[in-house]
Amino acid sequence: MDPLVFGLIAGAAILHVAWNVLLKTAGDPLRAAAIGLTSGAAIIVPGAAIGWFLTGRPPIPAEAILLGTASGALEAAYFAFLAAAYRRGDLSVVYPIARGTAPLLAVAVGIGILGEQLGRAGFAGVAALLVGLLALQRPWRFLRSAGRADRDPAAAFALATGVMIAAYSAVDRVGVRLVEPWFYAGLIWLSGTSFLWIWVWVTGGSERFAAAAAAPLDRRRAAIGGWITMGAYLLILAAFTVAPLTAVAPLRESAIVLASGWGTLRLGEGADRREAIRRIGASALVVAGAILLALDG
Repeated sequence: MDPLVFGLIAGAAILHVAWNVLLKTAGDPLRAAAIGLTSGAAIIVPGAAIGWFLTGRPPIPAEAILLGTASGALEAAYFAFLAAAYRRGDLSVVYPIARGTAPLLAVAVGIGILGEQLGRAGFAGVAALLVGLLALQRPWRFLRSAGRADRDPAAAFALATGVMIAAYSAVDRVGVRLVEPWFYAGLIWLSGTSFLWIWVWVTGGSERFAAAAAAPLDRRRAAIGGWITMGAYLLILAAFTVAPLTAVAPLRESAIVLASGWGTLRLGEGADRREAIRRIGASALVVAGAILLALDG
């Protein structure tokens, strides 16, 4: 692999994990996400507008505006579900479930709706993803009890986050081809920030998406996190301009292991060493599954 491509993707993976760590530890994840998106939008939206003006104000297809707005709405839902998951669960469990669910959904759509077929690597990838996700979520714990007290709402919100990732990724594959990527990014940040703040104001203290008690919000950490996630997004866009999807996607998923390791080793998640090893090992299976699926494609 070209060292430039490796550096871009590895840098994006590290920045994405850093953003999620900040989101998890910022206090109120939902408002932290809204502040983070706002800080990113304050840079990328004016930048996109200036770029559009300097390039001669080319016509903007209505489809691009529609898809960019739809993607922004899905991004807002993604952050709402992710914040709810982080309020209830650990980074080392939530992040791998959220990121690992999206490739499985893509496979289900490809086989069930588009009539695609998997090769040997694809089947092995699905198996690795399923085993890894099941090892992280451990749904059999819930079957042992008839009551709802033992159920894990964090896993449910993490799964919903994965659904949003798959949805906005599908929209972006179409939308980014209609206009310049940097302009499309500006549309996403503008609409996503607006929709997320509307969600914050509408839900307020809703117990479904908030939690019993919120820690004080660190606005500075949230704002820095917004710049970090913007940097990760731009690095991935740069990587896509010089490398195919099959090269970018597998290495990008290495962030799953980084997040799991940081959560267990640095944030002290997991009851003991055995639990930490289980989480990191399961996350590695999720990464392996994503790589095999990408290679099969």
